[in-house]
Amino acid sequence: MKRFRFPLRPVAVLREHRELRAREAFAASVHAYVLSEENLAATRARVARLEGALAESRRGQFHPAEAAEAFAAYRRECAAEAEAERAAFAARAEMELRRADYLEAHRKLDIVRRLETKARATHRFETNREEQAEFDDLAGRRALRRRLAPA
Repeated sequence: MKRFRFPLRPVAVLREHRELRAREAFAASVHAYVLSEENLAATRARVARLEGALAESRRGQFHPAEAAEAFAAYRRECAAEAEAERAAFAARAEMELRRADYLEAHRKLDIVRRLETKARATHRFETNREEQAEFDDLAGRRALRRRLAPA
């Protein structure tokens, strides 16, 4: 039986490496996105706590210096929240880009794998056909020998 040799094997190896790199980049971008979402949630929690503290401070006696300091801290946290939102949106966009890259690399690898599967099936079919032809030829020669042999 003739050994199977897939002529596009080097292409498959390259595409496997590209797919692996794309998968790793996608995983890293997912991790970065999760971290940015956690940072955004923590920032929003700090803003909510400061809003509660500001509302609570309005119920008691008014101290202008404390109120100004609390409001400045609130504005800093609001700015940090806006920056965290921008970072989360950027991380999500990067994650979507990496996902698209990964899906494209996976699709290209899948094409080569399907071609290899088809080539293997064709090779198996051809090999089985040749083997059957050899068996038929061998059986035909034996039958001819029996007919020609003196009885």
